[in-house]
Amino acid sequence: MQAFIKTHRYLLEHLSVPVHRHLLDYIDWDHRLIGVQGARGVGKTTFLLDYAKTYYGNSRSCLYVNLNNLYFSEISVVAFADEFRKTGGKILLLDQVYKYPGWAEELRYCYDHFEDLKIVFSGSPLMRLDEENAELNGCAKVYNLQGFTFREYLNLKTGNDFQPVSLDELLANHQQIAEEIVAKVRPLAYFTDYLHHGYYPFFLEKRNYLENLLKTINLVLEIDISYLQQIELKYLPKLRKLLYIAGKSAPFQPNISRLSNEVETSRATVMNYLNYLRQGRLINLLYEDTFDPLKKPSCVYMQNPNLVYSVARTSEVEMDVLHKTFFYNQLGYLNKVNYSSDADFLINGDKPFYIGGRNIEKKSQDKEGYFARDMVEVGNGNQIPLWLFGFLF
Repeated sequence: MQAFIKTHRYLLEHLSVPVHRHLLDYIDWDHRLIGVQGARGVGKTTFLLDYAKTYYGNSRSCLYVNLNNLYFSEISVVAFADEFRKTGGKILLLDQVYKYPGWAEELRYCYDHFEDLKIVFSGSPLMRLDEENAELNGCAKVYNLQGFTFREYLNLKTGNDFQPVSLDELLANHQQIAEEIVAKVRPLAYFTDYLHHGYYPFFLEKRNYLENLLKTINLVLEIDISYLQQIELKYLPKLRKLLYIAGKSAPFQPNISRLSNEVETSRATVMNYLNYLRQGRLINLLYEDTFDPLKKPSCVYMQNPNLVYSVARTSEVEMDVLHKTFFYNQLGYLNKVNYSSDADFLINGDKPFYIGGRNIEKKSQDKEGYFARDMVEVGNGNQIPLWLFGFLF
């Protein structure tokens, strides 16, 4: 136990958090069992340590533990948690739980038997708590940690403290909101950089961003997806090829038969692979109605604009693709995003949106809905700056 406490304090002493994530204020920290899911690279470990430092400082009542530690090949989580609470522990932060066998059952045991202990655990979005780990249904509150929003990136780069706005507030008062922001900073001066390298926090590291992102993608494919979905490594090249096809073509309406031929696997396997890539937060699948893993999606997008650059060469990336990918990524966290045969997206079932610049000026004259405009600082009426949709959380 002392070794873990020593490591915990060392990590807090050397913790660098340039901007606090909005999710920190959104979570109900009074709950006794909390899960934080997030794609590889979005900063889950930093998030847990930031929570520990912000709320508990150097108090021995809070302890961060990475379950990758070899110690847990011999000692169970239940036994460790029991010892921790008996020596005064109150909050146990468990990182990388999905690599620990039987983690769901043991967390449920702790929840049922250790009422004086709170546990916060992190893991991959491929952990299916509602299906494979039904033990946690009804007792765990699970939250999703995304990469940086444009608002968080802008705050980091400019030293401001812009707060998130709801979609309804944005649609009703976007001109005033944009004017207040533009009075302090020129958001378009940072927007292109964000699309290229602003989503994953590791852009702060002094390494080549796209090379680092490529390594992260491969870890998702080789470890997260292959391990959790029990895919044999010999099939990994097919999964990688499907992602490459998606990256080159997105957004596109998938022809499952054609993809099956290109990847050299069955239609059913292609559908499974698309869903695995979605769960791993590498792509987004757009449906006309509700999500159904057995139903062909209406359109396939990369999950965020940075991933577009990771596949295509910079000279080949179209701004229209980046802008639509950005919009879907920023809206999809708190809103329902559906395919529309008329508009680019249908939001929350009743709000059609068109994305673009001059190419949508003619559309705006005879179409109902909203228009997310690029290269516009302050909008008017139903013409809203595209960058402002990065302020929703």
